[in-house]
Amino acid sequence: MRAMDKNKAQKVRRAVGLTLMYLFMTLLAVILLFPYMFMLLRSLMLDSQVMLYPVELWPEPFSFTAYVTLFTANNYFGYFLQTAKVVVFNLIAIPLSASFVAYGFSKYRFRGKRFFFSLMMATMMLPGVVVQIPLYVLFNDFGWLDSLLPLTIPNLFGGGAIYVFLIRQYMIGIPKELEEAAKIDGANPLVRYFSITLPLCMPVLTFIMVTVFNANWSDFYTPLLYLSKEGTETLAYAIFKDSLYKFVTPDKANLKMAAGVFMSVFPAVLFLVFQKQLIEGISTSALKG
Repeated sequence: MRAMDKNKAQKVRRAVGLTLMYLFMTLLAVILLFPYMFMLLRSLMLDSQVMLYPVELWPEPFSFTAYVTLFTANNYFGYFLQTAKVVVFNLIAIPLSASFVAYGFSKYRFRGKRFFFSLMMATMMLPGVVVQIPLYVLFNDFGWLDSLLPLTIPNLFGGGAIYVFLIRQYMIGIPKELEEAAKIDGANPLVRYFSITLPLCMPVLTFIMVTVFNANWSDFYTPLLYLSKEGTETLAYAIFKDSLYKFVTPDKANLKMAAGVFMSVFPAVLFLVFQKQLIEGISTSALKG
């Protein structure tokens, strides 16, 4: 009898604990989602409702005028195309070049391998501000300013040591027997790289591609350094400029909110679609090797 009462008490305590935990998680989710929901609802308001005080939370009526204005009166479609060029190029260039470098570090032995790998990893300790002026002078000498070249061509060299490191860690865990069997069959290194190693690295490559998309989609600082000519701006840079100069009056708050919502849609969709691959990619990269 006492054992039954004890089990019942444990079940009650467990149920109470789970209930409190779910209530806390729900409250935390509401707190974290409220700013985004506020931004979304404000973007669906008319100029007249945005100006009302006290502040109203619910649009009456719902209106997509702010979104239409962004892509008609503010040339955001052109800025979107500029961003799409940068994003698509880097989505291909960074994973491909980083995996190519990682393939050499993980599958081959050569003189100075550890030294060069350590030297590459040491670049991660350099603050970005240290290389800003040298890079600006270099790109100016190349005649690349006011073009998309500074945002794309340097990424043909891996896009950063962290990407090479993650892929290398993943490649180390791929059985050597697969490559050895292909080598016996007469496959050269490029064939082995493209047909065997690269397809097996899709989890970590997916993680890197989503990371690259988010980094380039939301980056306004790099275009701020190299793009000053009207019409060359990327979308994030254009929104940053408009937030400083065009959307500063209270009646433009819905435009600012609409721009924020639009910028957040694509990263959110990517995360929802690829969240499983993202978690698998980063966890396996960290554990392998």
